[in-house]
Amino acid sequence: MNKKSFEDYKISEDIKKALRVLRYEVPTKVQEQVLPLALEGIDLVVKAQTGSGKTAAYAIPVCEGSRWLENKPQTLVLTPTRELAVQVTEEMTNIGRFKRMKAAAVYGGHPFAVEKMELKQKTHVVVGTPGRVLDHIEKGTLPLNKIACLVIDEADQMLDMGFIDQVQAIMDKLPKERMTMLFSATMPEEVLRLTSGGNREMVRIEADQESATAPAIAHFLYMTSEEEKFHLLTDVTIMEKPDSCIIFCSTKDRADMVCKDLNKLGYGCRKIHGGMEQPDRLKAINGFKRGAYRYLVATDVAARGIDIDQVSLVINYDIPLERETYVHRTGRTGRAGQEGKAITFVTRTQFRFLHQIEELIGFSIPCLEVPKAEEISREKESFDEKQLTVPPKKEIRGDKLNKDIMKLRFNGGKKKKLRATNFVGVISNLEGVNAEDIGIITIQDTLTYIEILNGKGTLVLEAMKHTPVNGKQLKVIKAVDKRG
Repeated sequence: MNKKSFEDYKISEDIKKALRVLRYEVPTKVQEQVLPLALEGIDLVVKAQTGSGKTAAYAIPVCEGSRWLENKPQTLVLTPTRELAVQVTEEMTNIGRFKRMKAAAVYGGHPFAVEKMELKQKTHVVVGTPGRVLDHIEKGTLPLNKIACLVIDEADQMLDMGFIDQVQAIMDKLPKERMTMLFSATMPEEVLRLTSGGNREMVRIEADQESATAPAIAHFLYMTSEEEKFHLLTDVTIMEKPDSCIIFCSTKDRADMVCKDLNKLGYGCRKIHGGMEQPDRLKAINGFKRGAYRYLVATDVAARGIDIDQVSLVINYDIPLERETYVHRTGRTGRAGQEGKAITFVTRTQFRFLHQIEELIGFSIPCLEVPKAEEISREKESFDEKQLTVPPKKEIRGDKLNKDIMKLRFNGGKKKKLRATNFVGVISNLEGVNAEDIGIITIQDTLTYIEILNGKGTLVLEAMKHTPVNGKQLKVIKAVDKRG
């Protein structure tokens, strides 16, 4: 059977090059179904689970269809959470890297003034949460007249979080002649209502797997009491000795408590929940992605839409009250063809929630016996040895792409009448450098940031110390990378 590859699609070489570096080789089921239609500009309603590869399914056609010379945003992507907005922005930037695509994230908890300044620059794609996007629209800081594509991601979570009215209000303000792609794990009536009333008919795609859960995940449960939960948690982690584990709690107070108590025992874990400042949330996610620590205690803010590879174990410290949440939580493991394990703690009063979950996933979850003291004692030494070792550093998808990139900072911008074309003309004429080596250019009032690709950053840095731009000799240094 011949598997399709990304080389088979009508995609420019700039996008294909980025996909190769990002190790995108064989399209997932949702990508196979979405790409041919989306590349033709057809409106789509896509039912697809989290972890199915849907972000790339819409990011590839969005990057392919964007015009670099256009300064105003051409695509708007709506996401329900801040973390997903940041993740989608990174994905857009990575896939559009060699096309010099600029994506900007806007969301609550992030300084509005910083976003306003960024939106003044050339920006091809804006990714944001509905409330913050509406703020920018109402204050006139997000121009909409060039928007040719709208993407609504995790639409059912928009509904759950009460954002549907805001999404509709945004849609009403966008140009009528545009492409629309809606992605959702489920399709309740309120979500489907967003697809009605437009000028163009939308094509429906169902990219679900046969099972509601990924086949590479082994599911188990333990019966326990609230009083015994934490003791059981430590016993289970000793028995499992996970390389990477997410522990899901029902509330931020519970997450705080579990994280604090685990750290007292030397676990070296971190937490993430909605009560934390946004920079701290992003730092926790990024550190966990990179393998800086093995354990992440989380509320459901981390259950959907966050792409974390190589999570070997998910523990539901508190059973989710919504059965769909179980699928999203456990979907953090067993990703990208890897095997994973999901363990749920269930108390005597929670059988109805368990039965609802089993009805959705289509099978009964096996119940394990609580580990005996002698078993724990036998495994404790090897667990302690593992705790003392530094976890192996993980490479995340964009690392290889970003490794050969250096960002330079020039002390001149709009106030010195400098434009992107001024920099491109000068840098591409340096010996050993051409236009393909120049990445995203961000021109502010008094500063300009330019990404130099293909490992040529040092060459350009040294040359530009003695090369004027538009008749002006600018100070140039390597910019500080503030990514987590």
